[in-house]
Amino acid sequence: MECENQDLCGGCSMRDMNEKEYRRYKEDLIKGELSKINQYNLKYAPTVFIEDGNRRRTTMAFSRVNGNLVLGYNKKKSSEIIDCYKCLLLTKKINSNLLNIRELLEALMDIPFDRREKKKFLSSYLNSGDVHICEADNGLDVVLEFDEELGLEHRMQICDMSQRFVDIIRISHRRNAETPAEVVIEKIKPKIVIKGNDVYIPAGTFLQASKEAETILIDTVLKYVGRNGGKCMDLFCGVGTFSYPLSLNIKNKILAVDSSKDLLEHFVSSVKAMMIPNIKIMCKNLFKYPLAGDDIKNYDVVVFDPPRAGAAPQMKEFMKLKPEERPKVIVGVSCNPQTFVNDANILLEGYLISEITIIDQFIYSPHAEVVALFERI
Repeated sequence: MECENQDLCGGCSMRDMNEKEYRRYKEDLIKGELSKINQYNLKYAPTVFIEDGNRRRTTMAFSRVNGNLVLGYNKKKSSEIIDCYKCLLLTKKINSNLLNIRELLEALMDIPFDRREKKKFLSSYLNSGDVHICEADNGLDVVLEFDEELGLEHRMQICDMSQRFVDIIRISHRRNAETPAEVVIEKIKPKIVIKGNDVYIPAGTFLQASKEAETILIDTVLKYVGRNGGKCMDLFCGVGTFSYPLSLNIKNKILAVDSSKDLLEHFVSSVKAMMIPNIKIMCKNLFKYPLAGDDIKNYDVVVFDPPRAGAAPQMKEFMKLKPEERPKVIVGVSCNPQTFVNDANILLEGYLISEITIIDQFIYSPHAEVVALFERI
């Protein structure tokens, strides 16, 4: 589907191809990267292609240009922002609320930020920042990001305007990506539903790019786990995308591990609220301090879904175990085929890849999700 900004926007670099050409090119691109895995005759399941209009989270930049608000994505190889009133990638609910978000930003830009410096009061105005939009299953979660401290008038403006925005159920603010988001107004706590479980999410949390892709990822992981249940580990667990489905088999005992304290606090609350007895949650930075030795011996199943940097330190610890102490089955999920190749080649010292599934949830871009089944030799 053609977009009026496709020749300018840096987000959809492949949208100028027709669908058949694009799908063939994208599949060849990802398989070409995965060909660097040190195993011959890799078996692939049919590639899954997600359609336009399914992306449920996005980050848009905004700035004041000649006194007017510009909100959208960066131009190709540029910091210039393309004004965007609609994006074909995004869900209908996000697109239909972009005007509301514009209205809110314009109002905030008219309110000065006052600060005291050297016994003087100085005023400045909001000129640029980012907006993070996430569609939960019960409404939109919006995080405003700009390096200013919200004043009382800004907070009142956000609260007053949010009452008119029916679909927007929470608005938060943070000064930069490294600081936690402060909730300004929360009408309903945003949640997603994973295999019948209500999972409440913190502001600015990471979710799979689309609900459809999340469902396919879960079903693929469960298919690869198969009957190999028992003692399970969910590494880089996030909100519990794979822990909840694994917990449906009461015979499974799941250790879920991630480094985000804020995210895990919500995970713990959800698990307690739903009285799920077979999920144990641990906070640990697996890049700096991977689990090792007795902590990882004799697991039946390991699922790992790391950030783009991959999971090499943790994979190396599994390979230090005696062959009979290693997990029987490892299911790898990755949004970065390049680092996945590195992780896979580490595991191939003691495993074989039985099948790989490519899920194209980052459509019209060079990126894709990969799920692979490793079985112990």
